[in-house]
Amino acid sequence: MRRVSASVSVALALGLGLLLTACGKGEDQPQAGAVQQCEDALSPAASRALESMLGTGEFGPNGTAGLDVTVKKLIEDQAFEGPGRALGYTEACSARSSTVPRSRVKIYFDVYEEGSLFDDGTKWSKSGRHLYAMGREASTDNKKAYLFVGCSSSRLKGSQDRPTPLQGRLVFDKPVKGAYPANTPATREAYLTVLHSTMLAVVKELGCENNAGLGEKPVFTEKRWRGEQ
Repeated sequence: MRRVSASVSVALALGLGLLLTACGKGEDQPQAGAVQQCEDALSPAASRALESMLGTGEFGPNGTAGLDVTVKKLIEDQAFEGPGRALGYTEACSARSSTVPRSRVKIYFDVYEEGSLFDDGTKWSKSGRHLYAMGREASTDNKKAYLFVGCSSSRLKGSQDRPTPLQGRLVFDKPVKGAYPANTPATREAYLTVLHSTMLAVVKELGCENNAGLGEKPVFTEKRWRGEQ
């Protein structure tokens, strides 16, 4: 296992601590550096969470597709007929710290298949993955977070009879000589906060009924995996 420097560990710990402090105080002002990363898709809480995840408020440039392109590709992918899907994942948002060692957070969206869901009886809790009561399914550890919803929209063919299954995936891309944040409630909630905010922007742009079941704030209520007592 690679060792992370003490300075990086302290930065991550302080960042996550600041996230909990800020959320507890109800502050509603985002940091400019973070809020600019995902085309204004990040709420104030998500902006603070992103900074806590990367341990910085300074970000480098990124070349991701953006929300408009993501929504267009989701519509095209959902309308694709025949076996398999033509477009696959779209990287909607990417944020990279400008400090060394550089970490990156990437967010992808796609139209998922039923087999993509995690809650299938696998004992994910043993690997550190936690299940949350948000959307159709939400789960995260300290490496990746997933959020699944169903969208009924006039922009998605046939979805008013059968909601289109949409998946959002957040990946923490650590540096080679770095480490993942600790798998704590603060880390997991930070991941879900950023992913929820971006997914909410996508479903609003798509015009999903009832925002595809998402509230304006993420849900941090944990659930048991199928088959667990």
